[in-house]
Parts: sequence; structure tokens; C-alpha cells
Amino acid sequence: MRVMTVVGTRPEAIKMALVIKALQAHPKLESIVCVTAQHRQMLDQVLAIFAIEADIDLNLMRPNQTLNGLASNAFREMDACLAHVTPDVVLTHGDTTTAFVTSVACFHRRIAIAHVEAGLRTYDLSHPFPEEMNRRIIDLVATYLFAPTERARQNLLREPPVRGKIYVTGNTVVDALRFIIEKINADQRLRRRLERTLGLGRPNRKLVLVTGHRRESFGTGFERICQALARIARRGDVEIVYPVHLNPNVIDPVHRALGHIANVHLIPPTDYLSFVYLLSRAAVVITDSGGVQEEAVSLGKRVLVMREVTERPEGIEAGLAELVGTDPDRICDRFAHLISADRGAQPPEVSRSIYGDGKASARIVAALAAEQPTFASDFGALVPEPGRLPFEPRPEPGLAH
Repeated sequence: MRVMTVVGTRPEAIKMALVIKALQAHPKLESIVCVTAQHRQMLDQVLAIFAIEADIDLNLMRPNQTLNGLASNAFREMDACLAHVTPDVVLTHGDTTTAFVTSVACFHRRIAIAHVEAGLRTYDLSHPFPEEMNRRIIDLVATYLFAPTERARQNLLREPPVRGKIYVTGNTVVDALRFIIEKINADQRLRRRLERTLGLGRPNRKLVLVTGHRRESFGTGFERICQALARIARRGDVEIVYPVHLNPNVIDPVHRALGHIANVHLIPPTDYLSFVYLLSRAAVVITDSGGVQEEAVSLGKRVLVMREVTERPEGIEAGLAELVGTDPDRICDRFAHLISADRGAQPPEVSRSIYGDGKASARIVAALAAEQPTFASDFGALVPEPGRLPFEPRPEPGLAH
């Protein structure tokens, strides 16, 4: 079976890296890696850490390109790629423009689509934008839906009309996170290098890790986030480390507002090793990223989520994450509460299984190897049993986590 994996951004590469490695190691599967380079530099950093080389590089990144510009270029290049490779199944991840375009292009060519991280929902098309729409469309046309949690599976079962087979696998980000943590823990020289490079030698100050890049916060949202971070920095008992996304809509306002504050460290996007090390050392994480929510919670960290809604509510329900939006007062009040309580990481058992157990990649590859790929619409119309709604699919037993 020829399986093509398509990634375009740093988060996709992180979450698909060990899936790719498992595909490459499987004797029954031919693995082909295609990158769109929707994020160029940040994507390449991740691929290098996991020793993954692309078989096909569409190199779509352009400065300040619009979503429509990116999508139109991606459709053209992806269609030619699919015609050349003729895969049996294509693996996409999450909710990016790369994943959306790839899935629709496969649908047009009647190629089976496998969606990793299916079923996450906010039910608000403007938050996250445009990711909520992207993810729903991918789920609509996918043949195989790899839901990271039972909640994600239930979301899929409530929606008409899911044609694909649903498997609950856990989230592959936990696989990647554990892989990197083990790598850092096993290498004392690596830990020392990371300590020196990242400048974490301030025992009297607590490390606050910040990430922010959401498109819906461009403009006023980022101004408000920066106001909050400036107020937090004035406490004097914290060091804020903010790896700043390379998008000009992020980097320009952030540097204008925070670049002059001594204990706010605006650094370029880090490689994944460095980021995980920062995450492991953080007292509090402030983020608008979906993936960082999962990673931080999986390490038992306290997280302030700079969004009004999240498609990853499991961390909220566990009491490790909290929605604070972009309101400066709200962010600062909740931050003060967490810091003054002096709460460190929770015991690992509190958060270990919320998003997965580190075996999601193996489950996904095992499921694919056991299948004969079938285009989703060839499953035919769903015939309801008495008492069932016409759009309710039968749940697949799948792979328990």
C-alpha cells in the first residue's frame, strides 16, 4: 500500500513525525513524504530533529501570502503531485490550509484520505479561524478518522454525514513529546547546551513561556496580549520567554510593544528540542496554540489559553488549563492567581492520559496496514436502523487507548 503523508507547518510535522517513522518501518507499507512548506524554516527544523527527509517538496511559502493565494497555489501543486505519485491513501493532519487543500484535492481524485486528529470542535467558524472550517471539511471527506479522544469521536458521531471509519488513538503530539523528553533526559551534555543557549540561569525568577500566533488575534488582539505581558513583566519575579512567530502580523507588533522590556525575551522560533525544554522548565504557560495546550497539559503544567473557546476542552475540565481570551485584566488576574499559589507541575498521573499514552502513531499505522483503502463516498448511503437518525453512522470499535 502506497501511503503519502502531507505536512506543511511546524505543528503538523511535530505531530506526524513518529507516524512517518512508523510508516517507514512497516514492511507492508510504502511511505512517501510530501511537504508543502506552508511554514518553511519552522517546518525544516522539526524534520531535521526527527531525521525525516521529504520525498516531494512543493515549497509553497511566500511572504505575506493570503489564505486564498496559498490555497490556490496548493491546489495546483497538490493536484500534480497526486497525479504523479498515485497514492492509495493520503495522511493529513489537523486543520491547516495544507490539510484542507490536500483532502479536497484527494476527494476530487477519489483517493482515500486518512485524517489524524479528527473530530475536534469549537462549533464556532470564526474561532479558530479558518481552522474550524478546515477541520470540519476534512472530516466530511475522510475515509479514516483518527480521533485523539473519546470526546472527539463523540463529536463525529453527532454530525451528519460521517462516511469514514472512526478510530480513537490518542494524540500523536504525546508520542512526539515523550520522544523528545526521553532524548533530553538521556543526554546530560544536551541539557547543559540547552541551558546555556536559552539562558535559564535565574533561580529567583519563575519562567513564563508564551506563544501567540492566532490569526483571529491579529491587530487589536495582539495589542491587548502585549499589554498583559508588559504588566506581568513589571512584577519583577518572572522571566517571560516568547518565541515569536515569523508572521509579520505577529512579529512587528510584539517587538514594538515588548522589545524594550528587560525581562521579556523575544526570541526566534525555537527548534522543537529547545521548545520542549522551555516547556518543561516553565512555571506557567500562556498560549493561544492548540498543540501547546496539549503539550503543556501532558507535562502537568498550568496553562492560560488566550482564546474564548477551545477545541481541546479536556485540559480545561482537568483543571490544568483556563480560557482567558485576550483581555489584559483577565489574563493578569488569572496569572497572579496561579503564580501566588506557587503551584508547580501536577503529579504525572493527573494529566498523563488526558490526550494519550504515547502509542497513537503505532495505532494509526496498524489500522492503515489492516485496511484495503476505499474512497469514502463509495461506502454508499447510510441506511438507518429503526429508531436511528438517518445521519447516525455506526461507531467503529477501533483501537482503544
